[in-house]
Amino acid sequence: MTTTLAPPVRAGKAAVAALGLLAAASGALESVVTPTLPLLQRDLSISPAHGALLSITMLITGALVTPVAGNLGDRHGGKRVMLRLMAVVSAGGLISALAPNLPVLLLGQVLEGAMVGAMPLSFILVRKHLPAGESQVAIGVVSGLFVGGGMLGTLMAGPIAEQLSRHWMFAIPTLAIVVATLFVHRVMPDDPPARSDAKIDWPGLALLSGILLTLMSGLAMAPEAGSRPLAIGALIVLLAVLVAGWISVERRSPSPMVDLHLLAKPGMWSSYVITFAVCMGTAVSMYLVPQLFAASGDGYGFGAGSTDIGRYLLPGTVAGAISGPLGGLAARRFGPTAVVGAGIGVMAATLLVMAFVHTEVWHLVVGKALVALASGVCITAMVVRTATSVDHTDTGTATGLVLVTRVIGFAAGVQVSGAVLTAGTRPGTADPAGSAFVTGFVIAGAVTALSMLLVPAMRKGVKK
Repeated sequence: MTTTLAPPVRAGKAAVAALGLLAAASGALESVVTPTLPLLQRDLSISPAHGALLSITMLITGALVTPVAGNLGDRHGGKRVMLRLMAVVSAGGLISALAPNLPVLLLGQVLEGAMVGAMPLSFILVRKHLPAGESQVAIGVVSGLFVGGGMLGTLMAGPIAEQLSRHWMFAIPTLAIVVATLFVHRVMPDDPPARSDAKIDWPGLALLSGILLTLMSGLAMAPEAGSRPLAIGALIVLLAVLVAGWISVERRSPSPMVDLHLLAKPGMWSSYVITFAVCMGTAVSMYLVPQLFAASGDGYGFGAGSTDIGRYLLPGTVAGAISGPLGGLAARRFGPTAVVGAGIGVMAATLLVMAFVHTEVWHLVVGKALVALASGVCITAMVVRTATSVDHTDTGTATGLVLVTRVIGFAAGVQVSGAVLTAGTRPGTADPAGSAFVTGFVIAGAVTALSMLLVPAMRKGVKK
C-alpha cells in the first residue's frame, strides 16, 4: 500500500553540500588501504594473500549492502536509513583505526563496506527534495566528490601512515564521516516513508546476497579456472540455482525486493548491461596502464617506479573526479541517452587507439585520462537516467543495482586483464609480451563498442 503524502520540503544548497561532504569523506576512507598495503602487511605481519583479502573485503560488502540499502531507503526513507548506515560505517572506521591484528581489521573493513550503500540513499534524497534538472546535477556532484575523496585518500594515506601511524589514516576520514553525517542530520529535510507498511523481503534479500557473493567468488577464481575446473563448475551450478530461486521468490512475493517487471523493460536491463560493459572496459585500462608503465620489455614499457607511475596516473584520477559533475550537467543539457552514447564512443575509440599507439608516456597518460573522463561521464549519466526513469519509490533500488553492476564490471575487467597478461608472459621472463597488452586493450575497446548497440534500447519501456 502506498501512502499519500504532502510534497517533501525542498532541499537547499547546504543539504546538497552535506551529501557531497559525506561522499568525499566516504571515498577517502574507502581508498586508504590500497596504497598502504605493503605497510599494513609489514606492521601486521601478514602475507600478500592476506593483503589481497584485505583489499577486496569492502568491495564484497559494498556489493551485498548497496541494493539492500537502496531498497530500504525506498521503503522507509532515505535520510533515516542513511543515518543508521553511516553509524555502522563510523563504527567500522573506529575498529579499523584501533585494530591490533588482521582479524579485527577485517571486521572493521566489513563494516566500512556499507558506505557504498550511501550513494543510492543520496540519490533518493536529491530526487525527492530537488526539481528534476537540479537533481541531475546534484547526482553528478555527489558521484564526483566520492571519486575526488578517493583521490585524496589515495594521496594522503601513505604520508599520514608514515608520519603518524596506520591508525590515523583510518581515524581522520572516520572523523570526517561523523561530522558530515551530523551535518546531513541537521540540514537535510526528512523524507517520510513511501511504503511504511511494506515488509522486508527476507528470502529475496538472502538469495540476492547469495547470488552476489557467489558471483564475486567466481570472478576471483576465474584466473585459476584451468587448474580448478570442478570448483568453477560447482560455482556456476550454484549461481544458476540461486538465480532461479530468487526469480521464483520475487515473482511470488507481495512486496518483492526488486520489481522483476521493472527489470524486464528494455530501458532498464539495457542500462545494466551497458554499465557492466563500460566498467569492464574501464577496469581493463586501469589494470593494463600501470603494468605497461612498469614493464621494461624490448620495444615496449617504460620501467617506471611506483612514484613515477603515481605521477603519470594523476591526470586520469583528476579526470575521473570531475567527470561526475560534468556528467550531471551534460545529462541535464543534452539528455542522459545522448551523453551515454557519446561517452561510449569516445571511450571505445580511445581504448582501440591505445592498443596500437603506446610508445610514449604521454600516449598512455592522455589515453588513461580520456577513458576516465568518458567512463565517469557515461556512468553518471546512466545513474541519472535510471534514477529519473522510475517512480520515486524505486529510485534507491534501481540506482543501487546500477552501482552493484558497476562493481561486478570492474571485478570482471580486472580478472580478464590478469588472465590476458598471465597467458602472455613467456616462461622465464617477468614481463608479459607486448602483444598481451595489445590484446587486452582490443578486448576492452571491443566490449565497450558493442555496448553502443544497446543505447537505443535505453529509450524504451521507461517512465518519462
